[in-house]
Amino acid sequence: MRIIRDYTFVADQDRGASVAVGNFDGVHLGHRSVIDLARQAGAASGAPLGVLTFEPHPRQYFAPDAPPFRLMGREARAHRLEKLGVERLYELNFNASLAGLTPEEFAQDVIHKGLGLRHVVVGADFCFGKGRAGNAADLERFGQQMGFGVTIATLLAGDAGEVSSTAIRTALADGRPRDAAAMLGHWHRIEGPVVGGEQRGRELGYPTANMSIDTLHPPKFGVYAVLVDVLDGPHKGSYHGAASIGVRPMFNGERPNLETFIFDFSGDLYDAHLSVGLVEFLRPEANFDGLNALITQMDADCARARAILTAL
Repeated sequence: MRIIRDYTFVADQDRGASVAVGNFDGVHLGHRSVIDLARQAGAASGAPLGVLTFEPHPRQYFAPDAPPFRLMGREARAHRLEKLGVERLYELNFNASLAGLTPEEFAQDVIHKGLGLRHVVVGADFCFGKGRAGNAADLERFGQQMGFGVTIATLLAGDAGEVSSTAIRTALADGRPRDAAAMLGHWHRIEGPVVGGEQRGRELGYPTANMSIDTLHPPKFGVYAVLVDVLDGPHKGSYHGAASIGVRPMFNGERPNLETFIFDFSGDLYDAHLSVGLVEFLRPEANFDGLNALITQMDADCARARAILTAL
């Protein structure tokens, strides 16, 4: 997959794609349906499959001090899109210049002239241009005028209603990772490098791989059964484990993070990149009457997690 970040300098091989447009936070089933439409639209003409998205997320750009809301970072999104067969990722820098384009300027300067797109697929609720003034019907009209095709996708609904990033955030905040997975089409995963910790878990007999969740929407704090992929390094592979998300109230923590204990594993994971999939919420964070009580609970958590993961 090739990643293009500047629509004003585009190689010939990266022009003429059939693309799905959106933020693709989580790359859920609704996003996948839009991507599949772009795949179908480009198949007849041999156009490469692309995704047009923005970095930072426009919501981050306009409200930089708002609480974190993203389900995944840019690298995790790129990994997921590549797995879906996306050949061109147009990850445009969302800045004052881009934000200031009118809907017609966006269609003309970015889609038509800049990227030379052959076909564009958007959701029925798509808005674009300065002040979100343009809608899907406007884009369809511009496409007719400028010579690119437009498909407007209907919004995908699941058993519990519309599939959306907002609904997935709610499920995760409620401690319902299986409901989130039903909308995502995959386990919700937190990806990133392993960072140094206080090595308290090692002292308790439960060494953990620590990861920051500073820029992500936090799932419900507590303990989870998890699937772990080590993405690089000598221990690359897939494992089962139990993880804690939160502030570690037993130890007066303040900044939430993710601590993952990998079953039957021995090795150094510092600086390795991990992908931790949340499977089932086991219990909330809690204080305990001493370390022995905490260890007893951790033993029970891991036994329960093993049983859940073995049954998958």
